[in-house]
Formats: sequence, C-alpha cells, structure tokens
Amino acid sequence: MAARIKYHLDEHVSKAVARGLHVRGVDVTTARDAGLLGASDEDHLTWSRSEGRVVVTKDEDFLKLAALTPDHAGIAFAFPQTSIGQLVVGLMLIHDVLEPSEMAGHVEYL
Repeated sequence: MAARIKYHLDEHVSKAVARGLHVRGVDVTTARDAGLLGASDEDHLTWSRSEGRVVVTKDEDFLKLAALTPDHAGIAFAFPQTSIGQLVVGLMLIHDVLEPSEMAGHVEYL
C-alpha cells in the first residue's frame, strides 16, 4: 500500500477542517495538538518536516518561507476566502491522489 499524506493545520485553519479530515480517516494534527500555539511559521515548518506532515495554511508568509526552505514536506495553501467545505474537499483530493514524496518541497494551491 502506498504511503498516505498526513496533514498539520496551522493556527489560521479552522478546527472544523481537522474534524472533517479526521472523520474521513485522514491523519491530521493541529497547532494545539503539536504544542505549537503561538509558534513561528519556521517552527511549524520544521516540526511538520520532522513528522512528515504537509502544512495546511491560509498564511501567505508560508509561501515566502517555502521558497527559502525547499526541503519541507509540502504546503497546502488555501486562499482566505476558501470555505471549510472547499478546503476539506481539496485536501481529500490531494490525500487520495498524491503520495508524500510527491508533495515534498511542493506548494499546492487550494
């Protein structure tokens, strides 16, 4: 069986997205789960890389950080107007179609 993408939601993403992914069987953590509330974007990216998790964010600063740190596990960037439902659907598509190695160093826009 192929490896599955795991997600880490930063503080800019609603907990409802985590619940929506969790009920669909996706391995997902939040900033609170990881003890990263109030942590820097760099800390989130470092922790996610060490855990093999794609960062899910609406924070544009991660786009700049991704360009400077190409060895991240992946970033799923959602535009601010993206609804919870749209975000869950987009993340499920990534989860169902891509493997972790395909997301490594990549930014997917939702």
